[in-house]
Amino acid sequence: QVQLVESGGGLVQAGGSLRLSCAASGRTFSNYSMGWFRQAPGKEREFVAAISRSGGSSGYADSVKGRFTISRDNAKNTVYLQMNSLKPQDTAVYYCAAVRTYSGTIYYARNTYNYWGQGTQVTVSS
Repeated sequence: QVQLVESGGGLVQAGGSLRLSCAASGRTFSNYSMGWFRQAPGKEREFVAAISRSGGSSGYADSVKGRFTISRDNAKNTVYLQMNSLKPQDTAVYYCAAVRTYSGTIYYARNTYNYWGQGTQVTVSS
């Protein structure tokens, strides 16, 4: 079992920045590929960013590419999502997710991940 706890959400004006953190516990963090997803009211949960277990590879949704950066610190069992140039359409609950992997693959599909955090709210005002 892996337990994931997100933090760092809040209210920010458009154009501002936030950094989300996701602290993992329970298993060897470096054995897990990690992802960030988000869910806006009335919408399905969607992929935002993912990172390989070593941190050497990452991928992004087109809607956040160039504005968001995913990173991880395996010594601290934490994955981060740096969000810059925030837009009102970035408003959502943000979730981190984990999947055990034996390779450097990153995963984009929501149903690939089998561990999820409880989410943190991000609200961007116009």
